[in-house]
Amino acid sequence: MNPSETVSEFKKGLAALQNGYSGFAAIHLRKAFEHDSGNPFYVSYYGLALARTQDDWAKAESLCQAALRMMRDQPDLYVNLAEVYRRAGKLEEALWTLYNGLYFTQWDAHLVRELEDMGVRRPPVLSFLGRKHFLNRQLGKLRHRLEGRGRISALESMRIARS
Repeated sequence: MNPSETVSEFKKGLAALQNGYSGFAAIHLRKAFEHDSGNPFYVSYYGLALARTQDDWAKAESLCQAALRMMRDQPDLYVNLAEVYRRAGKLEEALWTLYNGLYFTQWDAHLVRELEDMGVRRPPVLSFLGRKHFLNRQLGKLRHRLEGRGRISALESMRIARS
């Protein structure tokens, strides 16, 4: 198989995965992975396809972790590993993976959205006060309104809270 065919197999597998055809995706992603196991995207997405189709958590986790060792600064690789953990019922590991990814990807917006989708709350505006303190509640409401109007994004508010 030449490199263009490998890319074509990967694209077919990725499209099938995104459309919910995990079994079909696994076939194409396996072909891309077998031809070029040094490509972290092929490795990670093949691992994700295995998790979705065969519930082979150990192999899927191993593949996704190997992909991250190859390339630490790609948010998709963290999202894939986190999904494998979520499907395996390991919510704490999924959260840890996404938080760890924030460090290596310079707070990528995709990872922030994934954390928000998992129901992770942002830190209180004033970290030295409790979450239920009057000032934190009022400032939190103001932050939420400003985000709704597009003045600041959720990502910016998380960066502000972090500093």
